[in-house]
Amino acid sequence: MKASEAIRTRRSVRTFSDRPLDPGTADRILAFADRAENPFDLAIEWKIFPAAEHPELTSPVIVGAQAWIGGKMPLGIGTRAEEAFGYSFEKILLFAETLGLGSTIIAGTMDRSAFERAMKLEDGWIMPCVSPLGFPAERMSLRETVMRKGIRADTRLDFGELFFDGSFDKPLAPEKAGELAEVLELTRLSPSAVNKQPWRVVLDGSADTPRLHFYEKRGKGYVAPNGWDIQRIDMGIALCHCVLALEEQGLRPSVTEADPGIALPDPENMFYCFTVSAAPDRSV
Repeated sequence: MKASEAIRTRRSVRTFSDRPLDPGTADRILAFADRAENPFDLAIEWKIFPAAEHPELTSPVIVGAQAWIGGKMPLGIGTRAEEAFGYSFEKILLFAETLGLGSTIIAGTMDRSAFERAMKLEDGWIMPCVSPLGFPAERMSLRETVMRKGIRADTRLDFGELFFDGSFDKPLAPEKAGELAEVLELTRLSPSAVNKQPWRVVLDGSADTPRLHFYEKRGKGYVAPNGWDIQRIDMGIALCHCVLALEEQGLRPSVTEADPGIALPDPENMFYCFTVSAAPDRSV
């Protein structure tokens, strides 16, 4: 399955069948996770916990999970730690999608202390979020149906609300984006905490070497007491979709931090994050 197919078919799954997750599949996911690099070169330690061995791991919004996967990294490991975590986690969960498994990233709706004990979380380390793993049930639970409806989980903001042409006063139309329209559409489909979609992207540069400047439109209540910004994890997820889509088109993306100084419509709540540049991949 191509990355674009996995992105389009994947949805957040909160209700699972009783079909067990075999150890071989879990090993494949962990092996992939160990190779799941991120553009910020930050190391993350991943673990899978079989539900049968860890009955203490629960979430009120999850029914029937066969396993849980989570990662941990030191606090202060880097200025883009949240983005690195989101990028790598999404890459892993898209791989799980290719194996027929369902997942959904959760951060607040879980017994965090139980998960941290299972993870053997050291002082000075953080486990930002986890995901259940398992085969999706044929029917969603009532609680999942209500929750998805409440956050409008099957919808996303319109293209022109997320992407802009050179400046924030010029919404970008798909036809103006040209060959990047598919890349941006796959970025638009990225999941996010309560479906807030905090990314905004300004396209500039030439047709041969386009630049995509990513900004976070920060909402209230997403910064944890330890200073971690949950919505920056969402930014990493969107970046993952963007990079995978560019690679699928035969381009070679690079991620840098160089604020282009574009005027912001809401300077108090919008922040520059990073820039993705793309060039033809001459190695293929």
